[in-house]
Parts: sequence; C-alpha cells; structure tokens
Amino acid sequence: MNNKLIECVPNFSEGRNMDIIKQITDVIESVDGVKLIDVDPGKATNRTVVTFVGTPEAVCEAAFLAAKKATEVIDMSKHSGAHPRFGAMDVCPLIPVANISMEETTEFARKLAKRIGEELHYPVYCYEFAAQKPDRKNLATVRSGEYEGLSQKLVKPEWKPDFGPATFVARTGATAVSARNFLIAYNVNLNTTSTRRANAVAFDIREKGRPVREGNQVTGKVKLDENGKEIWAPGTLKSAKAIGWYIEEYGIAQISINLTDISVTPMHIAFDEACKKAQERGLRVTGSELIGVAPLQAFIDAGKYFLKKQQRSCGISDAEIIKIAVKSLGLDELAPFDPNKKIVEYLIAENKSKKLVDLSVKDFVIETASESPAPGGGSIAAAMGAMGAALATMVANLSAHKPGWDERWEEFSIWAEKGKYYHDTLLHLIDEDTLAFNKIMDAFGLPKSTPEEKENRKNAIQDATKYAIEIPFKVMKTCYESMELIKQMAEIGNPNSVSDAGVGAIAARSGVIGAFLNVKINCAGLDDKLFVNKLLAEGSEIERNSIELENKILTIVNKKISKE
Repeated sequence: MNNKLIECVPNFSEGRNMDIIKQITDVIESVDGVKLIDVDPGKATNRTVVTFVGTPEAVCEAAFLAAKKATEVIDMSKHSGAHPRFGAMDVCPLIPVANISMEETTEFARKLAKRIGEELHYPVYCYEFAAQKPDRKNLATVRSGEYEGLSQKLVKPEWKPDFGPATFVARTGATAVSARNFLIAYNVNLNTTSTRRANAVAFDIREKGRPVREGNQVTGKVKLDENGKEIWAPGTLKSAKAIGWYIEEYGIAQISINLTDISVTPMHIAFDEACKKAQERGLRVTGSELIGVAPLQAFIDAGKYFLKKQQRSCGISDAEIIKIAVKSLGLDELAPFDPNKKIVEYLIAENKSKKLVDLSVKDFVIETASESPAPGGGSIAAAMGAMGAALATMVANLSAHKPGWDERWEEFSIWAEKGKYYHDTLLHLIDEDTLAFNKIMDAFGLPKSTPEEKENRKNAIQDATKYAIEIPFKVMKTCYESMELIKQMAEIGNPNSVSDAGVGAIAARSGVIGAFLNVKINCAGLDDKLFVNKLLAEGSEIERNSIELENKILTIVNKKISKE
C-alpha cells in the first residue's frame, strides 16, 4: 500500500468495433504493474472510456502503447459519433490515487505528452493541471473545432501543439493529455419516485446552483443582470455537479453527483449535505451508490468523519473504518458492497502472492520454524514491535470508550491513531525485512565469469546489504518511538489495562534489541565503514534508551498493579 499509484482514463474514438477496442486494451494489459479496471464502450458516441491503474512509470508506458495502437487501428477520417472528439486517443488524463502529489502527476503527464508527440509524430496538447498555457486549461477550449476543424487550427501560431509537429495527420488527429483530480460518480438514493423533487435537491447542492426567478421559483421568469445574462444562485457544494433522475431498476429517484475534486468536496460531505437539503424538502436519504471505483483515502476519510461524529476512536483497523464508511453512507443499500472491487488500491493488490502478514499466527510461526532462512530474526523483531504497538493502541481505544471518560474520547483517539501508524509501519516491515534478505541472496546468485560481471555482482551485493541494514534500523527506530505511546498509556490509560501496556513495553524493547542484532550482523558485510560506524553508534543509543524506557514503564505498571 506504500507504492505510488496513478489512474489513467484514456478515451478512444471507437465504441462499436470490439475487436479494435480489445487490441488497444491488450497492449495496456501487457504492461507489468498495470491493472485494467474498466472498459466502457458507447455505440452512439462511438467512443470507449478505458480505466487502468498502476505505478506511474507502468501507467505511462501502457498509455503510450495504447496511443500507438490507436494510431494503427483507428482512422479518424472515417469517424462519426455524438461526443466531441479530435483524435484517435482523444484524451488521456492521469489522476493521482495514492502516495503521489498532483505536481508529480503533472510531470508524468507532460513527459507522456512529449513522448507521444515526438515518437508518434502527431500533435499533442496539455490541459487542466498539465496545461503549459493558461488558455489551455479547459478541455473544451483545447478541443474546440474538433477533428473537422483541426487542420485549420494547426496553422494558427496560437494553436501550435505543446508537443509533436503542427501537422494535420488525417488518420490520427490530435491527443489531449492532462493531470486532474480524481472524479467520483456518486448517486444519493431518495425515498421518492419524483424526478422533480430529486432535481430540486440536486440544484440545492450543486456548485452551479439554479437560475434566480421572479415570483414563483419554478415557473417564474428568470432574472437577468444589467448585461442581459441570467442570474444564478450557486449551490452549497464546490466542485460538484448534480442532477435528479428516476432509476426504474430500483424504483427510486436519485441525486446523481459528479464530485470533480474530492479534496474539495469528498463523498461524506456530499452525502451529509444531500441529507440536510432533502430533509428540508420533506424527503429522506436512504443510502447511496458509488459508480466505478474510489481511492482508499476517500473511504478512510469518510469512516473517520462518521466515527468522530459518534465520538469514537479513529485508531482502529482500515477494515473497520471502511465498514463504518459503507454503513454510514448506505453504500450497500441497492447491492452488496465489496471493498476489494470498489477501492483502487485493493484492486491493484488482488491476485498478488500472499505476504507473511497475510498468514494466520499459526502459519506464520510454522513458516518461521521451517528450514527456510526467511522469515528470520529481522521479521520476528518487526512482528514483536507490531504487537507492542498494537497493545498500546488497544489501551488507547479502550480508554476512549471507557464509561465515565466520555469527555476524553478525542484525547485517546489521537493516541490510538499514533499507535495504528506504528503497528501498520511495523507490519509492513515484517515482509520488507524478508525481501531485503532475498535481495542479498539474489545478488550472490549473479554471474561472475567476467571482470564486468564480478564488478556488477559486487556492487549489487553491497547495495542489497545496505538495504538489509536500513530495514532493521527502521524497525529499531519505530519500536523505540512507539514506546512513548506505551508509556503514556501506562500513565493515563484505562487502569484495568495497565498490564497490557507493560507487555507492550517488553515487546517493543525486544523489537529494538532483536532488530539491532540484524543491523550488526549485516554491517559486517558492508564496505562503507563511515556509514556502518554512524549507524552502529545511533543503534547503540536507541538500544540503551529503549531499555531505560522499558524500566520506567514497568515501574509505573507494577506500582499501579500493586495498588489494585
């Protein structure tokens, strides 16, 4: 879950010939690190929207190959359809999903646009966040004149492409590449069959709002300003488009919402605002529906939002937070809601080989006891540290929910979230330590027949060894940092759980000492002695401090126990 992930939603000017569409999606799926999520062809528009997700480099490679294939299989001179378009791969937006900023995504978009223009030799424009000129931010402006007007547009200096030649390529047309925010298609269910009533709520909340009328706000004449333009009263939600409609399949009316920037208006805010405006009009929201997929963070934010409204701790597992989000938003009202098929990061993780952290406790112990050298002491140290942090998190959660301590729920929720960060980090490091060991083994297995191969092998061994030192050192630091939380829970947490804080301290200190043993044994194989000496000195100090802190925590614990 720590990988950088971006989504790509290219639109291709072909929606009728499934063989052509499959040729394009086949090249996308040929790239490792990419997951094809959705293919949505439209006959009337003669256009297909494809959605795939992956690491930035893999996504850009897949997008380039898709653009190349589109130039081979789509002939724009023969294209017709209801949707605006000006190229075979008409648009190609990149969207940040996880662990990547919009600025980074914008750079990837511009590099992709440059490669398409230079290697495929046709015009490419950049829009939205990737736009290199202010007047090219809006896609409608960039695509104005469409394919039919492109040849005349390209001779104008102001419409010189951002990349590629200012030459009309009749077969291919042009492509618009962008970086944009994640768009969520989200429907809110109402206890009515009236499209008119649903529309009224939609106009209340959408950013565009509704026209101001004289007298009757439904049939009255629209008011005009001094320039003769209609006066509109904006709705309550920024970055939201909405309309009401009736869904025959379910026999209900819905507010269909496009959240164009979930950093401005996320799902849970749109839901609550729809509830408020519906109630004002005598309606009730009964649930909601997510069309397509959404990033994990959207569900985590929603779950925490509703937990805080309940004055409950947010330092619980992601699975529990997601469950709260799903139930609070009523996402399972119309159909079962499967997070593995609706959360982008979970879709990417599907079908991957199981990690150590996915094993049962019994299977993890048995795997450790096997004749395989991994998992070894480094992974076990991380596991001990994770258990210690988890115990402290448990004390924080129990304290947040303790009867009579209601006014302190937020204080303990903050501590619990810190604990969750520590045990999540350490859980990740369980597998990372084993991966580091395997990298060393792979490096030792490299060929060494020639001087060049020997040099490459030596460098690979050194790089892998350094990594195998850095991982247990990170385990040390994380375990030690978690001990401050453990100390706080021993001092101020639920007194009935003080022994759990004590066991947590023992586990965390053991994680520190165990990880340091792995640091030291791997340091022996590293040539960079300056790095080694610095790390060993820091490690010794962390080990010493963790032992002292454990003693302080156990003193607190034993004093409290003796008073019981």
